[in-house]
Amino acid sequence: MGNNLQQSLIILNSCPDREVAQQLARRLVEKREAACVNLLDNVHSVYRWNNEVEEEQETLLVIKTTAACYPAVEATIQQEHPYELPEIVALPIEQGSAPYLSWLAHSTNTKITDNRQ
Repeated sequence: MGNNLQQSLIILNSCPDREVAQQLARRLVEKREAACVNLLDNVHSVYRWNNEVEEEQETLLVIKTTAACYPAVEATIQQEHPYELPEIVALPIEQGSAPYLSWLAHSTNTKITDNRQ
């Protein structure tokens, strides 16, 4: 595994609607905390909250970033998300194309040694 491969993450975050999701996704990419964010509309979530089973339609964010950017991504979500307890789940990218993972690292605030954009 290369260095970029070990540093790549996917973070999942559910939002109450597309407007909130779009604003948060744009903010993460503008701040270079994420290279790319996919918005998946009409995700039906079933969860336990305040000892009740709840069901909601949400928009799921699939955030592509690096381990080095994780603290900043978490802080942005915590500050700007309307939920009292937003979902923030990071999954390591075990494998991926080297050019894509290099682009991901270069598109974030991750410090890397070469000058490619």
